Amino acid sequence: MSERFQIVGSLLRPKGLLDYKEKIEHRDDITYPFYADFSGYEACEAEAIKAVVQKQIDHGLTVISDGEFSKSLWHLDFVWGFQGIERYIADHGYFFCDLDGTGKYETRRDIGLRITAELDAQNHHFIKIFKQLKQAAGDHPLKLCVPSPSHIYGELSWSDNIGGKESIYQDTQALKQDLIKAYKTFVADYVKAGGKILQFDDCLWSIFADDNPNSPYTGEQINQEEVKALAADFIELNNTIIDYGHSLGLKMWTHNCRGNYDSRNMGGGSYKKIAHLFLKQLKYDRFFLEWDDERAGSIEALEVFKDKPTTEIVLGLLSSKTNTLDDETRALNLLEKAATIIDKDRLYLSHQCGFASCDGGNELTEQEQWAKIDQGQRLAKQFFGE
Repeated sequence: MSERFQIVGSLLRPKGLLDYKEKIEHRDDITYPFYADFSGYEACEAEAIKAVVQKQIDHGLTVISDGEFSKSLWHLDFVWGFQGIERYIADHGYFFCDLDGTGKYETRRDIGLRITAELDAQNHHFIKIFKQLKQAAGDHPLKLCVPSPSHIYGELSWSDNIGGKESIYQDTQALKQDLIKAYKTFVADYVKAGGKILQFDDCLWSIFADDNPNSPYTGEQINQEEVKALAADFIELNNTIIDYGHSLGLKMWTHNCRGNYDSRNMGGGSYKKIAHLFLKQLKYDRFFLEWDDERAGSIEALEVFKDKPTTEIVLGLLSSKTNTLDDETRALNLLEKAATIIDKDRLYLSHQCGFASCDGGNELTEQEQWAKIDQGQRLAKQFFGE
């Protein structure tokens, strides 16, 4: 097995756990983490996490996650764990590109977030989950995956929570400051619990790429100065928490993708168009990037990392969305090309995203998932020799 192969974090949930998750999806009269509302749910989740940790070890993975089995959606469970947030079923879900590339595909609808008080992350449930993970994994290196501050700032600031007569926050700057405080509280608690690697997942960078046909910020009528200012806000917000994590001894990683739900995606946009922003300016130690298809553009975008000699890059050349093994020649050719741009010892291989960013997962079986992970291990061993 190869330490040069990594997973982004999420894995397909077993049926017993999915039965509870499906009940959660249709209820907004329940309170996160929902254990009190469903008899047996907490024990089922804990046992499923133990089992998936052992499967990761058995398949040679060197950095272990909880498979994100504690989550219903990749980012919202973290927000549900804040004091000052109320979850509700919205009028509609998120909209993804359907498999035909043109139609719209609606996600689950329990995505509504209502701010009811100043945000606070004290006693966050994810800390308890991490302690369970640590106990299950023993001495194996661990990571916890949470949404980036900028992603949550974006979703909350674009909602109807800001500026209304009854709103807790009258402007986005006040929201930003409380988000910073909440994230710092969480990061400090994570370190106290023994955390060493924290991964921020983020799906918003590509909206700033002017070759993204699905971006709300493309077109002649858009004020590009305002767009640049928002991008700068995102970068500053993330770097504030990255710096804080570094000051506490954490390794800070990130994963970026363009949407991953039921094997669908949310849009395009190349890395080259935003390299001078997010790849160059964000201070992460390791970037998980996706190049499973042509939407991400040329791998020459890696040129921006030449000026960041200690930064590691995980190339998501394989697909978590498909139920078949990936084109090995394509992956090896792209690894070869990447190694002509960035030193080989700074590169890793992965799938472009997790296998189940939301609990329903992508359209493949657990057996197919592990076969794809084993293929990734073989390819990494073949290319890196370690």
